[in-house]
Amino acid sequence: MVSCRVCYLRGLVAIVCGLLALVTLGLAIWKAVIKIQRGTFSPPSTIPTEFCRHGGTWENGRCICTEEWKGLRCTIINFCEESEYENLTFPKIPAGKYGSSTQTCEMGTLNAGSPKATRLCNLTVAGEIKLEPARTGNCNENLETLESQINNIPEQAELISAEAQILTSNASKLTADNITSAANVVGQIFNIGDRNTSEAKRTAVTTVSQLLDASEEVFQRAADIDKNNTFKTLIEQIEIYSLSLNTVPVVEPNIAIQSVNLSLEDTEGPASVRFSVLKGSSDSLSYGSTRVDMQVSELQPDAETELQILLKTSQKNTGACGFVVYQNSKLFQSKTFTTKSNFSQKVISSKTNGTEKDQSVSIEMVFNPKFNEKEFQLHSHACVFWNLSRNDWDTRGCRTDQSSDGFLYCSCNHTTNFAVLMSFRKNYNYPKSLDIFSNIGCALSVIGLILTIIFQVATRKVRKTSVTWVLVSLCMSMLIFNFLFLFGIENSNKNLMTNDEDKENNDYGNNEVPTTDTIHIPNPTCTAIAALLHYFLLATFTWTVLISAQLCFLLIWTMKPLPRHFIVFVSLIGWGIPAIVVGMTMGIIYSLNRDDSQWELNYRQEEICWLAVPEGNNFIKSPLLWSFFIPVTIILISNVVTFMVIAVKVLWKNNQNLTSTKKVSSMKKILSTLSVAVVFGITWFLAYFMLIGDENISVIFSYIFCILNATQGFQIFLFYTVRTKVFQSKASEVWKSLSSSRGKVKSLPSGTPLKLRVRMYRLAKSFPSLKGRFRLLEPFVFTEEMSLSESSEADSSI
Repeated sequence: MVSCRVCYLRGLVAIVCGLLALVTLGLAIWKAVIKIQRGTFSPPSTIPTEFCRHGGTWENGRCICTEEWKGLRCTIINFCEESEYENLTFPKIPAGKYGSSTQTCEMGTLNAGSPKATRLCNLTVAGEIKLEPARTGNCNENLETLESQINNIPEQAELISAEAQILTSNASKLTADNITSAANVVGQIFNIGDRNTSEAKRTAVTTVSQLLDASEEVFQRAADIDKNNTFKTLIEQIEIYSLSLNTVPVVEPNIAIQSVNLSLEDTEGPASVRFSVLKGSSDSLSYGSTRVDMQVSELQPDAETELQILLKTSQKNTGACGFVVYQNSKLFQSKTFTTKSNFSQKVISSKTNGTEKDQSVSIEMVFNPKFNEKEFQLHSHACVFWNLSRNDWDTRGCRTDQSSDGFLYCSCNHTTNFAVLMSFRKNYNYPKSLDIFSNIGCALSVIGLILTIIFQVATRKVRKTSVTWVLVSLCMSMLIFNFLFLFGIENSNKNLMTNDEDKENNDYGNNEVPTTDTIHIPNPTCTAIAALLHYFLLATFTWTVLISAQLCFLLIWTMKPLPRHFIVFVSLIGWGIPAIVVGMTMGIIYSLNRDDSQWELNYRQEEICWLAVPEGNNFIKSPLLWSFFIPVTIILISNVVTFMVIAVKVLWKNNQNLTSTKKVSSMKKILSTLSVAVVFGITWFLAYFMLIGDENISVIFSYIFCILNATQGFQIFLFYTVRTKVFQSKASEVWKSLSSSRGKVKSLPSGTPLKLRVRMYRLAKSFPSLKGRFRLLEPFVFTEEMSLSESSEADSSI
């Protein structure tokens, strides 16, 4: 009969659910084992981790060494040891640079705290490293006082130039005013006629190189306060200086100047000069970094070429030409192009001493973009020159040329300062679509939560109680979160990557100045989804702690009825507090980064629409920590404590006054315990085990966490809908009707009176041997007298 059919139905459901759980768990373990094996037996890297020595890093197929080392593996010394000179002590100095003395100017002087002297670790043309005598400065001179002595520069050029070099030796301490003062001083030194001031100008080149070590932000502020076009004057004077060096180059870490005397050539007609800058083992220029080739017809870049320029002109009106290479574009502060990254945008200048209109000058250039190819990709580029009349980049007379070898080709019909302005886009590691476990788990949760909400609302009259508001609110927040997770967690920007690459490869005629060197495609939809996910997940955890508080009221303190206005109070907490946290988080981040067009990436990730995970030591300042990890951890700890109290005092408490037939079985206690753990979100504690340093263990916990929490909504459906008396009764009726319609089960004769059926049921239930079977129809209990649904329905206001 009816009880047998119901038992058969329940047994079938249990077997199916058990098989599904075993299959899912087996697949998860199998996938975890495969991933572990792949990680364990992965082939070794072609470049050993210790290949680059002494702090060198492997980038783009070669070792990038620190300043103190050079060579293929950064094993060749490139510094001068600690030294002393006339009671002055100097630390280790990189080759080609000046080092500051450890002794500083005394208090009360204009330069208090600044080094007293500098000493050059010279790198000769032959490649030898040699310590030069120290230069002692005047502690009562600073850059501002030097600037006031501009009128005396012709008479004291060497002294003023040496003082400027000493005062700019520590670029990290330079201010915007220091930058403009120093640029003004060295600009005037270059402007001096040939009055035996070659050494002063040579020192001025060193000062310019030191200035270019200052930060981009300081240069931007210096450009804002510069009212006398100081940078423009300095650039023009360096161009003129590049024509006066004969064939001896001047090379500093951040600037190299080369002159070529065309009048020495015995050929007639057009002349061509190719100037090349070669890659080195560090980011600094040095002797040997440049090369000049005469009477060549084309560019010939190779793997060692960083940039190359080919100047073609009529030799008739040209006596010399000069080239200047800047390691970065800090002197060229643009109003249209903003620099945000630390990738150097090299600038190369070419100038002739003839009249360009009579020379038919043409320029061809090739640039080898230098950036971290693992983290960034080239988005766009433009061939530009520095327009001195506008003090900004311009594309007039220049165009980009197509290439297929990874180099960027440009051509212009005039000489000046050239550059390729490049914009980069970060190579975000966009994840693949959710795997099958996440999809199936979230789909089951969505279905289970919908059915649970419908059941709670639709059966409130049958159960003779109002909707269990706290449980429905929990299901609602979890349902919306799962929907957003399934259909919105992936950033739609990842679909634009391929399209952008194809566009870049085919768009060579577009020579427009980019607005910034780092490109970010804003996605307000992704930001909104991240905020909604943040809100509804916080709301889910908040409702779990409210459920734990409700059970404490009902089961521990036996408070019936519940406090007045309980519904209003818990609603304000459950839906209001998460909104306050999310609103404050986004408001604070926006107010701190309102001038940054990428401010949203301080709140969310680009890879997925979820809270940002900061790199390095910035985790303490991250919104993920303060607006999610900390509140969720507090909630989970509170829920665990409440769960333990309920488990000890209620679920597993033995009442000796009950007869053996009324005692709760161990299986029901276990099910009751699991049901409480599900709504308390206890399984979310597995997320902390995913942070274990051992990758193999972390992977295993990741899959367990994924399975248990992705199916949390389905577990709620099983425990709080399927196992209720009302649902079982309705399911039994449906099964009975289906069985009757197919003729598989014989029902009682239709003529059997209803009273007779009731009597038969009561008679069968009175036998102790059959009582255990009928108890399967009853829901599991928290106590000997009350189930969760009954306890929550005990108060009509919930």
